[in-house]
Amino acid sequence: MKVKFPDYNNCITNIPNSILKYFGYEEGRKTSSLLDSYLKKEYDNVVVLLLDGMGKCIIDGNLDKEGFFQSHLEAVYSSTFPPTTVAATTSMLSGMNPCEHGWLGWDCYFPQINKNVTVFLNKEMETGLSAADYNVAFRYCGYEDIVQKINRICGKETAYYVLPFLAPYPRTFEDITSRISDLCSQPGKKFIYSYWSEPDTTMHRKGCYSEESKQLLQDIESGVEKMCSGLDKTLFIITADHGHMDSKCVAIGDYPKIQECLVRLPSIEPRALNLFVRPEKKEQFLSEFQKEFGEKFLLMSKEEVIQRQLFGPDTEHPSFRDMLGDYLAIAVSDLTICCTKEEAYILIGVHAGMTDEEMEIPLIIIEK
Repeated sequence: MKVKFPDYNNCITNIPNSILKYFGYEEGRKTSSLLDSYLKKEYDNVVVLLLDGMGKCIIDGNLDKEGFFQSHLEAVYSSTFPPTTVAATTSMLSGMNPCEHGWLGWDCYFPQINKNVTVFLNKEMETGLSAADYNVAFRYCGYEDIVQKINRICGKETAYYVLPFLAPYPRTFEDITSRISDLCSQPGKKFIYSYWSEPDTTMHRKGCYSEESKQLLQDIESGVEKMCSGLDKTLFIITADHGHMDSKCVAIGDYPKIQECLVRLPSIEPRALNLFVRPEKKEQFLSEFQKEFGEKFLLMSKEEVIQRQLFGPDTEHPSFRDMLGDYLAIAVSDLTICCTKEEAYILIGVHAGMTDEEMEIPLIIIEK
């Protein structure tokens, strides 16, 4: 059973801290020495484009070895734990690791309201209803992001978002690249953070190495190359929040002897299951979980998770320990445990476990 732990010394969280340092904001946090070496030069534009799910294995399996992305690949480094969008993109935006910012996964348990909440949607995980009449995650785990920090320290608009869910709401990848090009053509030193939800969305439904995923990635690569040909005085950084792998999915409901031991449905992710266990059912839980998933999942107690600093070595968010269950079950194989049969049926590509495929992400740098 090969386990790939996150490397917080060479991690996605280091990237925003290098950029903040470049713009004069130093907190003494770990930076990327590679990116620091590039940022010794002066650029009009520093751009980060984060492509959701485009791990190193995805580039290797879908794109030409002599293509634009591979030829500009400067390093392979680590996602956070779990290697998933909520945790890793929040680390990219905040410069903090998950234990410090508290955005641990797609579904988080919030002790303040005693609910599992789908954080990006602000909905109760079990019912799909609104979790509260306020944004739960931002109320209890709010943070200042890299764009806000740069604009504050510069005293003017110097940093920009290019995101599908913020104005001017780019709807296609062509819209994304067009907006980046427009901003880069404007005078002045600036930072641009951009995110696109592909290839993650397609790989979840179609698989990591399907024809649909391969074509999509080739189109993205072509679009980036075309955009970069028109840039000047720009450092363009392309990376991912996590990798991906094809999986076999089962539903927790198919294992009633395990489910009856739980206080509530698992949270965080289907490959990083946060488990609150009924005290009187602890022995049954440990026995049944080992029998069913012993070779497929690494089961760690809350104490082991904290001791290993699995979610990062930083100062913990005040709510972090209360957000954790009694055990964390981490996928180390191609098996995934979903909360519903519907999800288990739909999912093909997955992430959030501790394998090379999920943890290793590319650092692609184009200097214009």
